Amino acid sequence: MKRLLVFGLIIFSACRIYLLDAPSTKQQPVLITETTNTKYQFPAQTLDPIQTPSSLTDPTQILPSPSPLKTRIANEGLHSKSFHVVFHPDGQLYIGDQVSFEVIAPESPNLFGQKIEVYSGFEIETLLGEATFGRYGIGGRNQATFLWTWNTSSLPAGEHLLRFKILPDGPVFYEFVTLLPHGQTPPEESSAHWKTISVNCCEIHYIIGTAAERDLAKLSTVVQDLSIQASLKMGIRQVEPIEVTFIPRVLGHGGFALHDVEVSYLDRNYAGGDAATIIHHELIHILDSRLGGDYRPSAFVEGLAVYMTGGHYSPEPLMPRAAALLAPEPGCVEWNLALDLTFHNAEGCGLDVFIPLPALFDNFYAEQHEIGYLEAGALVEYLVNAKGWNAFSQFYRDIHRLKTANDLGSSDNKLTSQAVDQALRQHFGITLIQLEVDFKGALHQERLTTENAENVKQLVRYYDAVRQYQLVLDPSSHFLAAWLPDCEYMRQRNITEDFVRRLDKPENLALEAMLVYTNQRLLSGDYSEVDRTLTAVNAVLKAFPEQGIEAFKNSPLTLDYYDLIIAAMSAGYRPEKIELNSTNTATVWVPSSSLNLREITLTRNKGEWLFDLEALN
Repeated sequence: MKRLLVFGLIIFSACRIYLLDAPSTKQQPVLITETTNTKYQFPAQTLDPIQTPSSLTDPTQILPSPSPLKTRIANEGLHSKSFHVVFHPDGQLYIGDQVSFEVIAPESPNLFGQKIEVYSGFEIETLLGEATFGRYGIGGRNQATFLWTWNTSSLPAGEHLLRFKILPDGPVFYEFVTLLPHGQTPPEESSAHWKTISVNCCEIHYIIGTAAERDLAKLSTVVQDLSIQASLKMGIRQVEPIEVTFIPRVLGHGGFALHDVEVSYLDRNYAGGDAATIIHHELIHILDSRLGGDYRPSAFVEGLAVYMTGGHYSPEPLMPRAAALLAPEPGCVEWNLALDLTFHNAEGCGLDVFIPLPALFDNFYAEQHEIGYLEAGALVEYLVNAKGWNAFSQFYRDIHRLKTANDLGSSDNKLTSQAVDQALRQHFGITLIQLEVDFKGALHQERLTTENAENVKQLVRYYDAVRQYQLVLDPSSHFLAAWLPDCEYMRQRNITEDFVRRLDKPENLALEAMLVYTNQRLLSGDYSEVDRTLTAVNAVLKAFPEQGIEAFKNSPLTLDYYDLIIAAMSAGYRPEKIELNSTNTATVWVPSSSLNLREITLTRNKGEWLFDLEALN
C-alpha cells in the first residue's frame, strides 16, 4: 500500500504526493434526503431519475437508540471539544461501508508519536484499531488516521458508539455514528466496481457507471498519445507501465501523482481544468521522478511539469502570461468590457503579484497556487531558453539539499533557496538574486495584452473561490488535506464509496454548478460574467458558516441556482450543470441511464421554476 498506511511526516501538492499519506478536514456524517415538492411540475415517465432509496426495508436489525447513554455522555462532557473525528466516506454512512477515521488533534499539547485506540460497542467493546499522531498533508495537520478500520458489514443499522483513547493514560472521548440500512445505499454505489484495461503505456483503472467508463475509448487514446509525448520530451524510454486511475470526484485541483497518476474525471468538475493537460502534467511527474536527482525543489518539479505540458490547467503561453505578474507600467490599459478592438491589443496592466524567487522556492505550496505554478513554469522556460535543455537538466538534477541539526525532513524549507543558489553558482555562475533580476527583465520584454492580464486575474479569483468552497462545503477535497487513499488497495478489496460518494446536498450542487458555469465563461473570455458569478459565489461562501442556506438569498443569482437545484432534486435528479438562458428560462443537465447528460428546460412562472412539459415530450 502506498498511501495512508505509513504514519509520519508527509508533504504533497495539488498534483504530487511526496510521501505516503493524504488526509481530510472535518466532515460529520449527514443524512441527505430528497423531498417531493408539488409546486414543481414534471412528467416523471419521460425522464431517467436517480432511484429514490427505499425506506427502512433492510432485513438487518435496527439498533435501539442509546438515548440514556447519549444523555449521560453529553452531561458528563465526554464528547471531545479538542479532538475532531472525520469519517470517510463523506456524507451518510451505510451498513457495508468500510469506514476510515481521521482524528484531528489540537496543536497543544504536543501529541506527535503518541498512539490512539478506537473501540466500538455500547456494553461489550471491540478494539477496531490503533494509530499514531503525526504531521499529515502539506498543511502539516496534527492527526492520527485509521484507514478502513471499521467494517460495518455485519452490524445492525442505527446509532453506534465509538470510544477513542489516547495512550497510555487518556484522554478518552466518544463519538456517536448513525449507520443507515444497506438497502438505502444509493443505487449508483451498489452497482459500482473497479475495472482495468491495459494499453501500450499504461494500466487504466476506472469505476463502472462513471463518466470515465462512458468516455473510456477517448481517454485511453489520450493517455497513450500523451505518454509518448511525455517520454519524448523528457528523453526517457518508458519501460515500466504507468498506473492511471480516473476518479469520479474532485480532489484538490484535479490531479495527483506519486507511483501512479490519479485524475479527477466527472461531469460536475467544479475545479475546471483540461483533462488532457492535467493527465500530461502528472505523466511528466512520473517520468521526472524516474530520472531522479538528489533534491528536486517543488518549484522546479511543478514548474517543469507546467513547462513540458505547455500550461497549468490548459495550454497557455507561459512567458507572456507570467508578465501579468509584474507591477503595472506607465501607460498600461486595464481590460474592461467597453474596450474596442484597438485597445484590446494595447499594453495591459500587470497585477503586481510576482513572488520573489527565494519565497517561491522556500514556501512553494504556501504561496498563491496559480501564481506560483505560472511563475515556476515560466522560470523553467526562461532557463531552458537561456541555457539549453541539457544544461538545465544537469543543473536541476544536481541540486543538493542543505541539512542542519534542526532539519525535520520536509520537502521544502528555508534552506531550499540556498540550495538552489549554490547550484546556480556552480552550473551557471550566477546567484538566485541575479536569476530573479534576469528573469524579470525577460518578462518585461514580453508584450502583456489586456486579455492576458484579465485572464490571469480572473483565473486566480476562480481557483481561490474553488478552494474556499472546498474549505466550507467539501473539505475532503481541499488540496492541503485531500482524502487520497491507496487506489491499489481499494481495487483489491473493491472499495469504491470513498470516491463515488460525494456531498450532494442542495448547497453543494448549487455552488458547484455555479463554479462549473464560471469555468466555462472563463474559457470563452466572458470576463464580465466571470466577475458577476464569482462575486455571487463568494458572497454565499462568506456568509454560509453563519447563515447556512439563507446565504443564498443574498444574491438573486445564487437564489436562482439554489431554487433550480431544489426543483430538479424534487423530481429525483442530481444536476451536473446549470445555465440560466434568460431571466425566466434555464437549462439543467442531468445524468441519464446511458451515462450521457440529458438537457431539461425549466421556465419561471410566478416566481417558481417549472419543467417545460412540451420540450420533454
